[in-house]
Amino acid sequence: MSEERENVEKLTERIDELLIILNRVTEDLQQVSASLKSLAVSQIAQPPAAPAPAPVTPEAPEKETSIEDVKMMFPEDLESLLSFEEKEDYLVIKPRQFLGSENFAKIASVVRGIGGDYISAGKESHFRVPKKRT
Repeated sequence: MSEERENVEKLTERIDELLIILNRVTEDLQQVSASLKSLAVSQIAQPPAAPAPAPVTPEAPEKETSIEDVKMMFPEDLESLLSFEEKEDYLVIKPRQFLGSENFAKIASVVRGIGGDYISAGKESHFRVPKKRT
């Protein structure tokens, strides 16, 4: 019986060690995810250092922005504060709750970086991002 108890205790200790390791991996992955999202936002927000020559095609095709594209621009903590809705020519981003000045500024920065703007309309205020970009 004591041998069985020792085995259970050893297994319990190993499980605890694995949980600690998994928690560290989770924290690392969250940091990497946040870094990648902020990098993507900064690359969209800033024009390239040296402009690339324009293609010789008659017109550059327009890329349509999806809700998922826009959601990826926000860190998870900000994304959870927002609701996203698709309209005919643009995407509407509305706060689910009071954002506070710091969160508002962060969200406005991301939205401006992808060509959107803030529409002040009292309780109907929202951020708007055009669906089509060149």
